[in-house]
Amino acid sequence: MTKEAEECKRRVKVIELGMFDIAAALRLVRREIRRWSVPYLSQAHVRHDPFRTLIACILSLRTKDAVTDAASERLFAVAATPRAILALDVPRLAQLIFPVGFYNQKARQITEICRRLRDEFNDCVPNSIEVLLTLPGVGRKTANLVVTEAFGLPGICVDTHVHRITNRWGYVRTRTPEQTEMALRAKLPARYWIEINRLLVTYGQHRCLPVSPICSECPLFEMCPRRGVVHQR
Repeated sequence: MTKEAEECKRRVKVIELGMFDIAAALRLVRREIRRWSVPYLSQAHVRHDPFRTLIACILSLRTKDAVTDAASERLFAVAATPRAILALDVPRLAQLIFPVGFYNQKARQITEICRRLRDEFNDCVPNSIEVLLTLPGVGRKTANLVVTEAFGLPGICVDTHVHRITNRWGYVRTRTPEQTEMALRAKLPARYWIEINRLLVTYGQHRCLPVSPICSECPLFEMCPRRGVVHQR
C-alpha cells in the first residue's frame, strides 16, 4: 500500500471514529495558502503595529476585505497615531474611512478610542483582552486579534471564517463565534492559537468559501466531513 493510500485510509477511519486530526488539517492549510496573499490584518506592516491592528480591525467589521484595505491605507496615510486621529474632526475621519460599513458610527468610536488611549494609556494600545474590551466598538474578535497578532500573546481570534471552517470540520459544534472561541480554548493545542485565524481567514477567502466551497480542489477533502455544506464545487 502506498503512503498516499495509507494516509487516505487513516483519514477515513478518523472520520468514522468521530475525531478530526487538527494538526494534519492545519499543516495542509498552511501549505495550501502559500499561493495566496495574506489578509491585510496579517501583513507585517499592520500586525507589528498594535494601533494599526486595532483600528484596521474596527474598520473591517461588516466590511469587505478590499474596502477595509483601501480605507485603512487611506486613513493611515493621513493619521497613523491616536493624537493624529484626534487632530481630525469626526466628519473628516468618516470621509477618510468611507465606504466601510457604519462609517459614521465607526468614526465616532475610533475618535473615542484614541481619546482614551491618549488619556489613560499614554498613547499605547493595551495588551490585555479584558482591558481592550472596555474600548468602544471592541469585541472579542478584535481584542483577540490585537493580542495575538500585534503582541504575540495567547488568544484565539475567531471571525466568521474560523467559526465556519472549524464547525464544517466537525472539530467544534457551536452556534456563535464566541462559543467557538471558548470551545477552541478548551480543545485546540496552544501552539495553534495565534496562527489559526491567519490560516483559516486566507483559506476561507479562497477555498473553503461560505457558500459553495471548492471542495474538489481542497487537500482536506478525504478527511473533512463537510458538516453543514449543502452545495459544493
